Amino acid sequence: MLSALIAETAVLCWLAVAFVAAVIEVSVPHFGSAFVSAAAVAAAAVAFFGYGVSAQFATFVVVVGASIIGLRSRLVSRLGGRGVPSRTEPLIGRHAVVTHAIDPALGTGRVNVGGEDWAARSADMIEAGAKVRVVGADGIVLEVARI
Repeated sequence: MLSALIAETAVLCWLAVAFVAAVIEVSVPHFGSAFVSAAAVAAAAVAFFGYGVSAQFATFVVVVGASIIGLRSRLVSRLGGRGVPSRTEPLIGRHAVVTHAIDPALGTGRVNVGGEDWAARSADMIEAGAKVRVVGADGIVLEVARI
C-alpha cells in the first residue's frame, strides 16, 4: 500500500515537472523546456511501472540528453527561418546614380538607388553623375561598378 502511494506520488511529481516545463516553453519558447517536459513524461511512465528513483532519474537524463543532442539543432534550423532580412540584398543588380564621387583611396562615395541614398565604394574612381550597377554589399555599404 505504501509503495503504491510512493509510486503515485512520483508519477504526479514527474507530471508536475512536465507541466511546468511545458508552461515555460509556451511562455518563453527556446526549444529547451520542451525536451525537459518530454523527459519528465518518460520518467513518469517509468515511475508508473514501479521502477525506483534511480531508474526514473536515469530515464530523465537519457531522454533530455538524447533529445537535445538529436533534435534541437534540427528543429531550430527548420522552424527558425532565415532571420532578419537584408536591406541591401534586393539592391544587387540594380542601376544607380553616383551622387558623391566614389574614391577608392578614401573609401568615400554615395549613390542613389531607387530614390534611396546609400554609401558606396568601388575599385575605380567614379565621378558624380555616373551611372553604375550594384554588384554587392558589405553591411550597409554598396559595392558598385561602372555600367
